[in-house]
Amino acid sequence: MAIFDRFSKRFERRQERKKLADTVVDPDAPPISDVPVEQAKGEQTVGRNDPCPCGSGKKYKKCCGKPS
Repeated sequence: MAIFDRFSKRFERRQERKKLADTVVDPDAPPISDVPVEQAKGEQTVGRNDPCPCGSGKKYKKCCGKPS
């Protein structure tokens, strides 16, 4: 019987979480559009073998990318 009790409690908790997830947080909020959102492009990262951005002329791994 203990296994059934654990299962039923777990099932009840999952059902409660589903109900909470389905509730609307703000009823006055505008609906979410179906239009895909463009991802923001971040700054391009420097590779280990690229020239260092500090302008020293060395490779990044030998200059600013060196472990402290």
